[in-house]
Amino acid sequence: MVIYVQFLGAYGYIGKGVFDSAMWSDRASGYWKSSIRALHSIRQFRQKKPVHRTSQKIRKLIKKPIEKENVDQKVYMRYTIGNISNILRSLTWDSAQEKLGKLSIRWDSYTVNQVLKSHPPMEKAWLFFNWASRLKGFKHDQFTYTTMLDIFGEARRIESMNYVFQQMQEKGIKIDAVTYTSMMHWFSNDGDVDGAVRVWKEMKAKGCGLTVVSYTAYMKILFDNKRVKEAAVVYKEMLRAGCVPNCYTYTVLMEHLTGSGKYKEALEIFSRMQEAGVQPDKATCNILIEKFCKTWQTWAITQILLYMKDNFLVLRYPVYLEALQTFKVAGEKDILLRQVNPHFSIELSSKEEIAEFKETSSNVCFTIDRGLVLYFLTKQNFFAIECLLTGMIPKNTRLDSVIISRIIEVNCAHGRINGALLAFEYSVKMGINIERTAYLALLGVFIRTNSFPKVADVVEKMVRAGISLGTYLGALLIYRLGCARKLGSASKVFRLLPDDQKGTAAYTALISAYFSSGNVDKGLITYKTMRRKGINPALGTYDLLVTGLEKKGRICEAEMYRKEKKTLHPDGHFRDIVSLDEKICNLIFSRNLVS
Repeated sequence: MVIYVQFLGAYGYIGKGVFDSAMWSDRASGYWKSSIRALHSIRQFRQKKPVHRTSQKIRKLIKKPIEKENVDQKVYMRYTIGNISNILRSLTWDSAQEKLGKLSIRWDSYTVNQVLKSHPPMEKAWLFFNWASRLKGFKHDQFTYTTMLDIFGEARRIESMNYVFQQMQEKGIKIDAVTYTSMMHWFSNDGDVDGAVRVWKEMKAKGCGLTVVSYTAYMKILFDNKRVKEAAVVYKEMLRAGCVPNCYTYTVLMEHLTGSGKYKEALEIFSRMQEAGVQPDKATCNILIEKFCKTWQTWAITQILLYMKDNFLVLRYPVYLEALQTFKVAGEKDILLRQVNPHFSIELSSKEEIAEFKETSSNVCFTIDRGLVLYFLTKQNFFAIECLLTGMIPKNTRLDSVIISRIIEVNCAHGRINGALLAFEYSVKMGINIERTAYLALLGVFIRTNSFPKVADVVEKMVRAGISLGTYLGALLIYRLGCARKLGSASKVFRLLPDDQKGTAAYTALISAYFSSGNVDKGLITYKTMRRKGINPALGTYDLLVTGLEKKGRICEAEMYRKEKKTLHPDGHFRDIVSLDEKICNLIFSRNLVS
């Protein structure tokens, strides 16, 4: 049989023989079933005891106790790591640090790494990382460093990520392909493709053992940035190195082909990878169906659904909704889709399921209005979306929180303030609680466009919805409003903050707002109130007071606060233990911040 599809065969970069050798070499050399998930779920294996030959009879006797012991150990570690993660999330760092010190557990690399992987808040993750490094008998290794590097990379704190990588180099920590691949991914995710290419070249120059994960990750970066010829060269290099493509490699190829309109070629790869012994997994099927839905390729969706039905795979709920809407708009029957996903089609019975899908599985989600909004979002037809929302308000038609949040985020990303504001007002009138990311997008666009009065209104709705600003964002908003001389809005945001967030940073930001508006006396009263409540000033607080008073010509008072600052740290250094709140204050206001 003549095979038309090969890797990028539609572009003529690699011939049929290269692709066929990749497909069929699995049987000769064995298929390596790893995936890109290994990049962020590194397993650490403890040293195993030497294996001694044991008679079959003895092995039968000891098999069950050993299995039970392993299960108990896993349950204990899951509980321990969950407990530590909850401590970091729910307590201030000072309280958390005290509680962590009282835990009677063995702090090893595995435990610390799993805590970091539980995704505590970024600032607390960094504080916990540094706290662990000071523990007696503990030393960070490549796993904990790489996880910390991932945390900064995911938050797009590239400078912090580079700092962690530099620490690894200076301390002689082993840097392998996993670390380099992670760096490469986050550079690309931040839009720095040249940085990703630089990391790739450095990884090769260092002689790191490149894996199929590394090659696939780099190929995806090149594909996403339209550098197809270079991706083809990397693919041939991977084959020459003896790395056999895995499921994720084929997924990247098919994802690229579908994005280029090569639907038949993508499905041919889908078929050929199965012949080579590589079975498409749930993630692959979901990615392909989501891609096909965007271009209304119902015939291709049907092919994937047939495979999923035979292999008992199901869709993620958002993808299922999108596929359902695609069939509905195309006027085609969705019987196969419902057969593959019977758990979404039948009536939900358990309380947990009802609570989870209450909003998204309501009848409104399947109306024509929702389908049109999804379609116009895909096409970025913002005017049509605004017309739909305007017509929905009088009819009291409700959309789900996810859709409204998406409308707000997309409008904000394109600088369409009126569209974002319309969607926000719609959510308020309909009583829909939008997601935190949507609130933050609104705050960002209003700050950038100097629409400061609206900032306080958004914060008010955000607080009423039970969504916290956080210490850093709250202080930063008060500071920015103060710089714009919007004292009323700054004071309102301060009042809306919960008591546990009205700390050094928030009070200092409010003092700054008073100084910026020319009300120095009110700022000094706020400082005295802060001290009376037992809240410690930080370096940033004193720098603000001294600078502000000097600008207003109140030299004597400025000198008094300068002396007060020296009294608290006569040797020129501040306290050894500084709270997270004070660090945030220093980050915003201190002139001589030392990291």
